[in-house]
Amino acid sequence: MASRAVVAVVVLVVALAGIGVGFVAGYEYRTPTSSPSVVTNDTLSILGAGTLVDIFPRLASALVNETPGITAPVATQTYEGSLDITTAITTLATKSDVAAVADFRLIPELLEPKFASYEVVFGTTAEVLCYNASIAAFNGINSTNWAEKLVKDVTTPGNAPFAYWNASTDPNGYNEIFSLELQGMIYNNSASQFYSTFYSGGSTSPAVPNPSTTKLEHESQATLDLASGVVSALITYRGFAVTGCPNYVTFNPIVGLEANNSTALADYAKLSTTIVGSSGAFETVVPAPILFAITVPSNAPNPALGAAFLHLLLSPQGDAIISDHGAFDPIFPGWSNDPSAVPSVLAPDVVVLPSWATPFLPS
Repeated sequence: MASRAVVAVVVLVVALAGIGVGFVAGYEYRTPTSSPSVVTNDTLSILGAGTLVDIFPRLASALVNETPGITAPVATQTYEGSLDITTAITTLATKSDVAAVADFRLIPELLEPKFASYEVVFGTTAEVLCYNASIAAFNGINSTNWAEKLVKDVTTPGNAPFAYWNASTDPNGYNEIFSLELQGMIYNNSASQFYSTFYSGGSTSPAVPNPSTTKLEHESQATLDLASGVVSALITYRGFAVTGCPNYVTFNPIVGLEANNSTALADYAKLSTTIVGSSGAFETVVPAPILFAITVPSNAPNPALGAAFLHLLLSPQGDAIISDHGAFDPIFPGWSNDPSAVPSVLAPDVVVLPSWATPFLPS
């Protein structure tokens, strides 16, 4: 696998009023002349990033309702860490009609060219902090003081720990690390200001979580543990928080990894962390704005059905589903690293990746 030690990637973001980062994204919907045809009695199978666990089943249900003769049972949909997804395809020979990941660098680096021939970037979201509002340490929490509040919480005797993710299997794991570092860098002139409460190391070997302040979590269990008091807070994607966290605070757009201006890119380029790659070797990862991407794997059991799912995802109906409650900022037309490899029926749905993005993918 190619190293992800590249400069930060720019992303199309929706500007936040009053904050001088990012720029407004306009979405021009173009209706394809036809929809992908599928074979009746097909069953849709999905491998998706854990953040998509509430969104993609709704899309799948909409596709079933509009396409006679197909099904999309829960049993054929798996949502887990994005690096787990790529490993399942490349190492475990898992087959699915679509595969969606939370870091657009992963499909070109880990699946192409053998297991996929293209990707389509379909949306952005940001990191946020979900917290248990019953904990006194979080009184008055906001986008600038959340890190101090979090440190006060986990260092108070008797309080539950902070939930962390496995950075070697889930992009949210390394993005959470970067948000902690960026918060310290921007507000305290020290990337280690908050990071050191939760981690040590991470430069030449994977970061080591502090057992007194952290607890390993998985997205499927994290919100239940937050509600029950097993953990006190967690950093996750807004796309997940809007349905799974009753209380969350947004970050500075740079800290939330959604900004793309020159200041953000310069800050991102100063940081990195280490993960265990698919080969078992250590690999360097750097911050990049968050882009979710999808493909129809080369070994998909029903590639036409996979294309139909992408077509729906990149439609006004799909936009309404993924942007519900502000979960995602959809990107339409979708960005493909190789539009010539996209099924012809999806051609009106995609454009080539912006020129600033292509240098950051494997050549």
